[in-house]
Amino acid sequence: MHQHPLAAAATPSPHTSAWQVFWIFLRLGLTSFGGPVAHLGYFRDEFVQRRQWLTERSYADLVALCQFLPGPASSQAGMALGLMRAGMPGALAAWLGFTLPSALVLALFGLGLAGGHAVLPAGAIHGLKVVAVAVVAQAVWGMARSLCMGRARVTMMVLACCAVLLVPGVWGQVGVMLAAGGAGWWLSGRGRTVVAETAIDTPDGLQVPLRRRTGAALLAVFAALLVLLPLAMHLWPGSLLAMVDAFYRVGALVFGGGHVVLPLLQAEVVGPGWVSADAFLAGYGATQAVPGPLFTFAAFLGASMQVWPGGWLGAAVCLVAIFVPSFLLVAGALPFWEPLRRNPHAQAALAGVNAAVVGLLLAALYNPVWTSAIHSGADFGLALAAFVALMFWRVPPWAVVLACGVGGALLALGG
Repeated sequence: MHQHPLAAAATPSPHTSAWQVFWIFLRLGLTSFGGPVAHLGYFRDEFVQRRQWLTERSYADLVALCQFLPGPASSQAGMALGLMRAGMPGALAAWLGFTLPSALVLALFGLGLAGGHAVLPAGAIHGLKVVAVAVVAQAVWGMARSLCMGRARVTMMVLACCAVLLVPGVWGQVGVMLAAGGAGWWLSGRGRTVVAETAIDTPDGLQVPLRRRTGAALLAVFAALLVLLPLAMHLWPGSLLAMVDAFYRVGALVFGGGHVVLPLLQAEVVGPGWVSADAFLAGYGATQAVPGPLFTFAAFLGASMQVWPGGWLGAAVCLVAIFVPSFLLVAGALPFWEPLRRNPHAQAALAGVNAAVVGLLLAALYNPVWTSAIHSGADFGLALAAFVALMFWRVPPWAVVLACGVGGALLALGG
């Protein structure tokens, strides 16, 4: 019986420790520039191509789940990978490693230790945007080759890309994935082959070391905190509990992650006078210059709070509060997700969703990744060189990131 070439290698190893997971994600947290879409590309290169922790389809299914859930999709994917590899400690280790570098830099900036200066020169920041083009292009190329085989899925990919470009925003993305899943289900019901036999994962799949009962309990805690935190804040008023409530609510209710969180955070912290409008914008600018998830902006806000606690304690409180919903949602949903994705009709629906996910990445490659980074022939040349280095020369992503940062700075000096 023919087996998927990655199937045997994709089974989680019981010897992977949370400490190993932490170091892997710490390196990614130090080098993953370019925003959530680029982060998913870095993860794919590390865990599907290099380490073969899971198959291409399993990874795409995981990305699809994280896109459906509120919160930062790339951080949630990292938590899920850590959870599947080393249990709950692995999920915490993945989050800590991926989040810590940017959180520390932004907390220091919030405390004023950066002196109000830019974290990196403008040219270097632009070079980091350019490398994101290469990273996302590599992810689109590789995922399309394995997830968009056949006319039906190629058509779904193109239609999803066009639809998201015409109807931007998180609801457009969710609508496109729902429509693609429905199309896959409908085609399978009419006897059309949507999932190729060689693309169906063997039972290694997404191994989740949690019971459904545990998942249901975590989802119940997620919902209970949404209700109980505002009640507790009214019963025991105080700035600390108010911060926890505000940042937990933002992390629990924002769909799309990334930049979508900014207007919500601005309303929560600038409105009551916790952070000045100028400080908020300065922190947002600094966040663009550091790797890792954009949600680490919460560390800057907590550190620069004009009310107690502020400082390091404020940074830790706000950072943890905004990520706790993601942890509860991912760990709660995964035990139910794996049995669902094994159903033949669900597999056909997921094949359509996976094709749509590639279309979403293709749309993101154009806007905002390409439109915000490629402004000249020199930018295009730098992105092309980075793509060739990643795709054909197999240069480590961190080395390509550093080279593009230096290249962007040199181009700025030359210009």
